[in-house]
Order: sequence, then structure tokens, then C-alpha cells
Amino acid sequence: MAQNTSMEEFEALLNESFEMDTPNEGSVVKGKVLAIEAGQAIIDVGYKMEGRVDLKEFANPGEAPDITVGDEVEVYLRSAENARGEAVISREMARREEAWDRLEKAYADDARVEGAIFGRVKGGFTVDLGGAVAFLPGSQVDVRPVRDAGPLMGLKQPFQILKMDRRRGNIVVSRRAILEESRAEQRAEVIANLTEGQTVDGVVKNITEYGAFVDLGGVDGLLHVTDMAWRRVNHPSEILSIGETVKVQVIKINKETHRISLGMKQLQEDPWDLVGAKFPLGSVHKGRVTNITDYGAFVELEPGVEGLVHVSEMSWTKKNVHPGKIVSTSQEVDVMVLEIDQAKRRVSLGLKQTMRNPWEVFAETHPEGTEVEGEVKNITEFGLFIGLDGDIDGMVHLSDLSWDERGEDAIQSYKKGDIVKAVVSEVDVDKERISLSIKALGGDKFAEAVGGVKRGSIITVNVTAIEDGGIEVEYEGMKSFIRRSDLSRDRAEQRPDRFSVGDKIDVRVTNVDSKTRRLGLSIKAREIAEEKEAVEQYGSSDSGASLGDILGAALKGDND
Repeated sequence: MAQNTSMEEFEALLNESFEMDTPNEGSVVKGKVLAIEAGQAIIDVGYKMEGRVDLKEFANPGEAPDITVGDEVEVYLRSAENARGEAVISREMARREEAWDRLEKAYADDARVEGAIFGRVKGGFTVDLGGAVAFLPGSQVDVRPVRDAGPLMGLKQPFQILKMDRRRGNIVVSRRAILEESRAEQRAEVIANLTEGQTVDGVVKNITEYGAFVDLGGVDGLLHVTDMAWRRVNHPSEILSIGETVKVQVIKINKETHRISLGMKQLQEDPWDLVGAKFPLGSVHKGRVTNITDYGAFVELEPGVEGLVHVSEMSWTKKNVHPGKIVSTSQEVDVMVLEIDQAKRRVSLGLKQTMRNPWEVFAETHPEGTEVEGEVKNITEFGLFIGLDGDIDGMVHLSDLSWDERGEDAIQSYKKGDIVKAVVSEVDVDKERISLSIKALGGDKFAEAVGGVKRGSIITVNVTAIEDGGIEVEYEGMKSFIRRSDLSRDRAEQRPDRFSVGDKIDVRVTNVDSKTRRLGLSIKAREIAEEKEAVEQYGSSDSGASLGDILGAALKGDND
């Protein structure tokens, strides 16, 4: 009887055990650490089941396992029994499931999560987010490219979840977003404490072609190259170096963009305040050429004060050359102050004004009539240009080349490089012109020869040639031609062959042409003039006396 009761109790207990809820495989269950041996923790998960978990699954990246006998832990039940009759469990998978629940909530709330970078992969790094592994792209590590991520490895720090997909097991996080947010908060706080015109200390963080970025304690300001010094600064590295602490003034703050403009020269005295007193108009000063352009050269009179020498004020003689052929950068030159515009901060300077006008000098040293010598620099359709002292040119017009030849013919005998002599005929300083004459070198022979000869004068000439149309004669070395019709009053006597070369004859001057340098001569005009004079003196044609009698009487009177 007792035996039957015992069997019934056993059957009831067995059925009760079968009816009890057993954990489902693939779920997270609680267990108790029974022992630690051979690098594993033996965990009782209840239901007469025990399993083993490697100790490394209880350690965070870079840390030692944190587990002791008696601890209660959550593990993931992968299988209720393996070949050895033990439960197959995993602490890491339990942590992952727990972490995914926590991370999904944080992602939905746009909250930060804590993690540690523990590995490097292609394109970025792996991050442990308390059991779940996320990908940190290289571009999301910091606000600036990171060359060495060693100091960041294993360090617990906040991250922002950018993207996650539980089904695929993908999580993408960003450290940069956290830094930018923190930076923005810090920036806003710093900017709130800054005011325009305030003087602050900063550290030079970066130098570019156009300026330098200065850290003001969590916020960067731009120090433009034009605000570094009153003088011209070609590159910021001339006066600044990275890491240097500088004193700057806050020039402008843009509340919307949080951009800050800084200045260094504003803390120094403005040299333009004293320009008018230091550099009066007409004064000459020594300066240094700082920059050369197509239209002139900039000359520094003192640090912070530059003036422009326009190309037209650089040389008296070099009119169409680039300023770089007259001066060079860093060259010291003497300049004259021509104009000051205080409002526009401009000074107009002159280089040529410090030297005497070469045309004035030439006019003083070479009065009209002075003989000069120079090289033929250029030949044009209207004359020759001759190089003279003082690097200036004089011009010989076609009409001043020769007394005897046409200018177009005379110029053919000259070429560039010829050394010629000439006489200064005129100097116009205002127009910067010098007129020269080559034909005047030997004087004006025609003027000298006919100096006392006027129209109507009777002169004696020598016959030099007999031609069909008349005769060629010479007077004081000047040639003239008497046409056949002017050889006699009597047509029968108008024969050139009645004269011989070497004959001396008296002729009347009918014209003095200085332009063609010719004398108009006539025997006929002389005879008519003599007849008229005789008639007026000894009678008229109406008195009854014959012309022969009158002329005979006149000739007799001359002989007496």
C-alpha cells in the first residue's frame, strides 16, 4: 500500500516538473556564478541547467573581466543542452541584446550613447557601445582630420548614433557630431562674452595666404592680412608663427554666423594721422620700393605709409616702358610728395621731380646756334631723330637737311647709327622738343651771298654755261639761269650763242627767292631800266630827239 502511494507521489512530481515553464532558446535568462575555472565561469541558469562562458565575455574592451563567484548575471540561452549535457549560453550575446534595446531607445530620443573605440577597420574604426559593435567612419572621428587615433583607443566617450539597422546588425556612430555640438555651445558662450572693440589674447592656430586663425579660448577669429600691420604685409608668416600668443582687438562679431574679425594694427598708432606734417607737399624723401605694377610703383615712406609713383612720374625721358625697367623691388629711391589724400589714405609721389628737367638743362647749356653731335636714333618720313646729352632726342626736319637737295632726297644718305653734327635751332622746354639743323652747319651761303642784293639791283655775273634755252650764270658762288627771252630787249639779240663761258655781264635782279634759293636775273630788264632812266633824264620820246641821240648823250655824259 505504501509502495503504491510513493509511486503516485513520484508521478505527480514528474508531471509537475514537465508542466513548469522552461526558458525558450534564443532568450535572455538570469543565472548565478557557481565557479570560475580554466578561464571560464560556470553559471547555473536554473531548471537543472548549467553552462560555461569564457571570462573575456565579461570584460569591456581593454579592461580585465569583472566577475566573481556568487554574482548574478544575465546570459543568452542559445541551446538548452549540448553534447555534454550542458546549456549553451553567452554573456556577450546577452549584452548585445540588452545593448540593442538601449541603443534603439537612445536613437529614437536622439540621445548620446557611451562607447569605446577598440579596433581599426577599412574606412574607420569599431566602437563597443556596451555590448553592441558600431562603425565609426574616419570622417566622423574629429572636426579635423586625425593622423594618430592611438590616444582615443579604449577611452570611454560619448557618441551620436547616425544610423542603425537591427535586422542587419548595422550601427553607424559619430564622435565629430558631439565635438561640434560641444564646440558650438562653447563658441556661443565665448562669443557672448566678447564685444566689438575689446582687446583679448589669442593663440595663432593656422596661417593661410589671406590671414591667420586665432584661438580665443574655444572660438576662432580671423585676423586678415590687411589688419596685421599698417605697413604692407605680403604673407602673414612674415610677422606671425603657429602657436604664438598675440594681442588682438575684436573688430566685428557676426551673431548669426558666429564669425569674428580681429585686428592687430588697430592696437597701434595710425601713421596716417601724422602724414601731412611729416611729408609736406613738395618735400623730397627717401623710400623703399615695395611693389611694382603696370601703372607704377609703390614706395614705402615709413612703416604703414606707402605712396604711388605713377608711371608718368617716373622718368623725364622713358615714356613707354614698364616701371620694372626703371626701378626694382626693395630699391631705395628719392621721391617728391606731389599730393596727399588723407580721406582715401593715398600719397602721390614723383620720381622724376627729384631730378632736373633734361630739356631745361639742355636749353641752358646749348643755346640756339650751338653745334652738337649725336647718333641717328630713328628715321621717319618727316626727318631724323638724333640722340643728345641727357638721354633726350633732337629732330632734324627734312627741310633742315640740305640747302641744295630736296629733303626727301637728302634723307636717303642717312641710316640708323650714323654719327652726325647739327646746329641747335630751337628748344621748347614745355613741349619737350629740340629742333636741329644739319644744313646750317656751314652757315647760309645764299643769305651771305645775296645779303646786299635786292630786287632791282644791278649785279655782275659770270657766264658758266651756254644752253639752247638760255645761259647759266654765277654770282658769289650761287648759280642762276637767264632764259633766252631775258637775254636782250631786242629779239634779234636773244641768242645764247652770242655769249661765251667766262663772259662777265651786268644783269638786273628781278626776284630774290629765299625758299628756292634762287635769284631771278634779266639782261632785258636791265636794258629797259636803263632806257627809262635815260629818257627821264635827257628827254622824252616826244621831244624830237631820237633814242640813239639820247643814249649817245647819256653815254657821253657817263664818260665825262
